[in-house]
Amino acid sequence: MTTVKMRRAHVTDFAFPLVGWVVAVGVPVAFLSVFFLLPTLTLIGRGFVDAAGAWDFSGVADVLGRPRTWRVIWQTVWMSTIATTICIILSVPGAWILYRTRFFGRGALRGIVAVPFVLPSVVVGVAFRSLFAEGAPLAFLELDGTHAAIIIGMVFFNYSVGVRTLGNMWVRLDPRAEEAATALGASPTRVFFTVTLPRLMPALASAAAVIFLFCTTSFGLVLVLGGTRTSTVETEIYFLTTGLLDLRSASVLSIVQLIVIALSLWFGSRARRAGASTQTMRTDVRARRLSRRDWPAFGVTILVIVGLLVAPLGNLIWRSLHRSGQLTVANYTDLADAAAVRVMRESVLSATWRSIVIAVVAMATAVVIGVLVSIVVTRRARSRPGRAAISFLDALFMLPLGVSAVTVGFGFLIALDKPPLDLRGSWWLIPMAQAMVAIPLVVRVVTPVLASIDPRQREVARVLGAGPARSLATVEGPFVLRSLAIGAAFAFSMSLGEFGATSFLARPTTPTLPVAIYRLVSEPGAVEQGMALAASVLLALLAGSVMAVVEMRTDTSHQIERGRP
Repeated sequence: MTTVKMRRAHVTDFAFPLVGWVVAVGVPVAFLSVFFLLPTLTLIGRGFVDAAGAWDFSGVADVLGRPRTWRVIWQTVWMSTIATTICIILSVPGAWILYRTRFFGRGALRGIVAVPFVLPSVVVGVAFRSLFAEGAPLAFLELDGTHAAIIIGMVFFNYSVGVRTLGNMWVRLDPRAEEAATALGASPTRVFFTVTLPRLMPALASAAAVIFLFCTTSFGLVLVLGGTRTSTVETEIYFLTTGLLDLRSASVLSIVQLIVIALSLWFGSRARRAGASTQTMRTDVRARRLSRRDWPAFGVTILVIVGLLVAPLGNLIWRSLHRSGQLTVANYTDLADAAAVRVMRESVLSATWRSIVIAVVAMATAVVIGVLVSIVVTRRARSRPGRAAISFLDALFMLPLGVSAVTVGFGFLIALDKPPLDLRGSWWLIPMAQAMVAIPLVVRVVTPVLASIDPRQREVARVLGAGPARSLATVEGPFVLRSLAIGAAFAFSMSLGEFGATSFLARPTTPTLPVAIYRLVSEPGAVEQGMALAASVLLALLAGSVMAVVEMRTDTSHQIERGRP
């Protein structure tokens, strides 16, 4: 039996040449400074200065003194709390069935559960709208545009996060405590609530924090499903910016959102550290055969997968093949027609190609910067200031995890508008914003792999005369390639479906595919609605294809639980 105590991984001790450190540290820090720190700090500062540029805190008091502000904040919090609670409740039986039992088709079900993780929020919004809108299969429930529809969409998005987070810990819990309780006569229910559940609490708390964070930043979902009747902090920022041009009020709300997100990340981090320090994990726990006592949990899991995950996507595909009640492929053929609708000045396929090109550039940028950061933070410094600097750099590049994409896009809008950084008309603005959101994802995937490499392998390479660069390529490179491919695939998917930052930065004449979908679904015509459905299917297929790569490395999925667009 192999027992593994959770502990810090080894780090390397190679000393790189000065030029190597300058490149490895300077390039990522410069990128972060220009495309994250400057926009974010400018955004925060905008909330504390007046039109003349003088310090003025009256704007904060004014925004926080409005009843509408507190209604929006409360609406964001209570909807996210309810969605998080439902997700956690549904994730427990799902994690047990999909990770602790084995049966024919388990791999396929795990793949289906994983799909929502990479679906763009605007696609999910369109999928559920196709279920609840007038004339849709569930129109009789009258959920279109309601809070309930948004909460259901949030649960759809985050069910996979809960199942994977719980499952990855549950499958490694030492089962001897449960076996001892059973031998002493405890019923399965009592064993679960008195032995298993307390041991899962760190994973439950961590999953809840991450899910709550995702729910509060479901910008595209709320915008599509809620319309003008429901406002969250993010949609209010968007409305204040694009509708009222009230940048100061939007800045204050962005600060409020940063505080909420920071609290969620802090809580999740504490929960993960608590779990790492108190749990004894095993690597040889085998899943057991599905038995009769598992049937209730199995039934709940199948019901959730079919009813919550499969039905909306299946209905989206079915409805995309209809227009005005008639079976047709016109919705798909019109995607290539620039004159199909007035709301678009070019074909949807042109926007699709633009999105792919932007996503490739964003992915390449995120991979380069992410790998450089991972190399630096896994080196062992010889001095205490050096170790402190490396820890600071590691924390610095995790900061984008705590900032909404809407805040990033808004920050770009107000910070990069003056020489020498006037990038408002630059094509590179959108891919750089998307790369900034994806870099922490790449770092979180690659860093644990680099840090786990046995230092003795590098020492042997050094003794044999290999320099740092050659050792990095020949010793560490083969270990990193697979995880790097996973990080790159998720970075591509995230960039392809990114809507929050892009909605601020995309020009009306050159939209990305998610922006084009939002424009189409906002129009009442049958042609526009049908094309929105077809375009959503196209985007879902492009983004969802990365799951084939992810499922090849299931054990790394817990490392990327904060990477969804």
